[in-house]
Amino acid sequence: MRRKLLNTLVAAAAAAALAATPGCGPFWVNPYITVTESQLNWVHIHYYNLNRKPIRRVSVYLTGMGYVEVKKGTSELVSNDFAKGHKNDTWESIKTYRIEVDPAHVNDIFQNLVNYGLLDREKTGRRSKKEKFDRVIAVKANICNNTYSEQENIFEIDPDLAEQLLDVVREFDDPTR
Repeated sequence: MRRKLLNTLVAAAAAAALAATPGCGPFWVNPYITVTESQLNWVHIHYYNLNRKPIRRVSVYLTGMGYVEVKKGTSELVSNDFAKGHKNDTWESIKTYRIEVDPAHVNDIFQNLVNYGLLDREKTGRRSKKEKFDRVIAVKANICNNTYSEQENIFEIDPDLAEQLLDVVREFDDPTR
């Protein structure tokens, strides 16, 4: 009986030490999940085209219940609701569209982004070799209680995922289609 208790304590201590090791996530967390429909799922994509002056901005916010909000223009308000540059010439250059789509379609978009590695924090070997980027795309997401909120240019760290995110922006950028 004592030996069994001792073995259990040693195994528990080893598991706790492994989980507490800095820089290591638990090995049992799989970033490639099957997305289930939920009202709590959301993805917020920010796209900037730096080729044009003033900078063209597009923001797409999708929720699991099919609500899509698209903001586009050259105003800082497109990407920052708390912007303070109200004296800027481009302050009023913003258009906002709200669209209702089928939640199953949004769930398919979320699944596609997960399949391309949206939630995978340990991507290696995919970094772009390009030195200067004329486009920036950033994303925040919460899908099935897995979050991604790093503000890095996805074109730099994962060009394949960046193209998938850009496809989502293009899909909702022109709601008159």
